[in-house]
Amino acid sequence: MLHTHDHSVFSATLLDWFDAHKRPLPWRTDYQPYHVWISEIMLQQTQMERGVDYFLRWTDRLPDIAAVAAASEDEVLKLWEGLGYYSRVRNLHKAARIIMERHGGVFPDDIASIRALPGIGDYTAGAIASIAFGQDVVCVDANVERVIARVCDMDSPVKQKENMAFIRATAESLLPSGKAREFNQAMMELGALVCSKKARCESCPVSRWCEALHLGIVQERPVPAPRKPITHLDVATGLLIRDGRIFIQKRPEHGVWAGFWEFPGGCVEEGEHPSETVVREFMEEMEFAVTPIDKITVINHGYTTYRVSLHCYFLKLDKGDGTPVLHAATEYRWVRFDELDNYTLPAGHRKLADALATDLRMAALLKA
Repeated sequence: MLHTHDHSVFSATLLDWFDAHKRPLPWRTDYQPYHVWISEIMLQQTQMERGVDYFLRWTDRLPDIAAVAAASEDEVLKLWEGLGYYSRVRNLHKAARIIMERHGGVFPDDIASIRALPGIGDYTAGAIASIAFGQDVVCVDANVERVIARVCDMDSPVKQKENMAFIRATAESLLPSGKAREFNQAMMELGALVCSKKARCESCPVSRWCEALHLGIVQERPVPAPRKPITHLDVATGLLIRDGRIFIQKRPEHGVWAGFWEFPGGCVEEGEHPSETVVREFMEEMEFAVTPIDKITVINHGYTTYRVSLHCYFLKLDKGDGTPVLHAATEYRWVRFDELDNYTLPAGHRKLADALATDLRMAALLKA
């Protein structure tokens, strides 16, 4: 059990472990505020290995805050494509412009100004203030929650208000003055590498203080929160080809996949066949009269609490010169198939584009 008089020894033991076992992550080379900020935003809802790859690609193309602020939304969305939760990159883009306008292009070092930036909550503000600037504030992520829930044997879900307050207070009591950069990273690293969902207690440097281990219930902590129900959606979309080019349109600047390019379509209504859906959607969205030629495939994918079956069709334009009347988009393009890589597509549509690369019907339709 972790008593107050053990706190300094616990922290010192953890810091020694971190010094020996920390991963050589690219933002740890010099702890530039810009690098710490980008890494923290990217690693929300993203696994470390994937995050490192995206971080390196991002910083190679956008090496500083000024470059982010000067980039177009299409450019930052494209760099982010595949990471999901795209409000993160939109807020990051807005924050970069605010930093240029209000802070002279220098990332602010006081926590109130950091917290005021778009997309930065309590955790991210604490992480940047402590890791980039060495300030004595804690940052509590899911890894830290899991460590403290096990060490202190919390028998109710961590996201309950009183439990979150307890976890923060515990982290603050363990924080050694002047060591916030190392301590916060050590707690998160411990949760990621050792005290993970499948705990490796035999490798834990602080196991002697873990009440859950003492009681033999490590895998029962933290107590899970009730799961949100999963909603299944049937959606239909169409690949409209004319003169060797494919029709895509840009979604509005609000709602799901805001600002992304897409193959048009929509939800299948009750009693409607997906092929009927795609015909209706093309008429409603662009005033295009189309006919399905063939079904391409069904793409299954998920996001947040939705599981989507995306029914995909090859289409032909029945009449007209290919100029749409846009009712659900801000822009449109007729593009070559090899140009699709230049546009940010929703996950299901990107999977469709990837599948078409090996579909023998595609080449024939593009030549027709």
